[in-house]
Amino acid sequence: MEAPPETGPVKKYKLVIAYDGTGYEGWQVQKIGTGVQELVEQALAKLFPSGPRLHSSSRTDTGVHALGMVAHFSVPKPEARMTGRKLALALNAHLPEDIRVRSAALAKAKFHARFDAGGKQYRYFVWNHHAMNPLLRKTAWHVPRPLDLKKMRTAARLFVGRHDFRSFTSNPGYERGSTVRRLTRCDVVRSGAEYKIIIEGDGFLYKMCRGMVGTLVQAGLGKFPPEEVKTMLAKTDRRVAGMTAPALGLVLWRVYYPKHKVPSGRPKPGESSEPDEADQADEAAIE
Repeated sequence: MEAPPETGPVKKYKLVIAYDGTGYEGWQVQKIGTGVQELVEQALAKLFPSGPRLHSSSRTDTGVHALGMVAHFSVPKPEARMTGRKLALALNAHLPEDIRVRSAALAKAKFHARFDAGGKQYRYFVWNHHAMNPLLRKTAWHVPRPLDLKKMRTAARLFVGRHDFRSFTSNPGYERGSTVRRLTRCDVVRSGAEYKIIIEGDGFLYKMCRGMVGTLVQAGLGKFPPEEVKTMLAKTDRRVAGMTAPALGLVLWRVYYPKHKVPSGRPKPGESSEPDEADQADEAAIE
């Protein structure tokens, strides 16, 4: 549901939001259950009499987490008195501890969290050990059998580029357009028992990342040769690809706003939804 048309001078704010999705029915406001968006809008209503609606960069499914969800909202100009820092603090005071506004700032009048996004990065975490790490039980998929890292990386490279990802997406229950997307990165990084799968591209389909991760894990378990990914992509049939990985290991890591350009695999300064982090460690771990 879209907000009503703006009828007077307004100010727009951009938020970067992190949340543990374990207890939520995804991001979006739900008819049954609670979405993260609903709680953030309730917090906004306590601060702004106009009760602003949020417009987000993405939707996340039930149980999926986020570190860099981006959203915007508009309020009448007289209500826009708080600085970004004060707004983030005020919102967090009204939110449960599993949802946090990481930053808030005034945005340009034409900024749109969804339509201006040039790309997104998701990360999926797998714990590959016979015993699950209890500290990660809500944020990583436990795969107890040994994984073949080389096979997983071989399969991951085949996802990079422009492809029809119909074989890796589930039916969303509504009409959709093209299932073609362009991925600029699909890396598998190992650190001890933890496997981190980094997927970056211009857009993602319903459960696409989880279909890809399930396929990579099954390749690592020897269920099929890594090269089979080419055949899966070509057949555009969900039945020929691997399983859908559980939701709990997936995190919307960051959203890129590179002046309407798709990211080329690494962010340039000022292009992501959050400060640059130490991705050099990831690169060093990739053979």
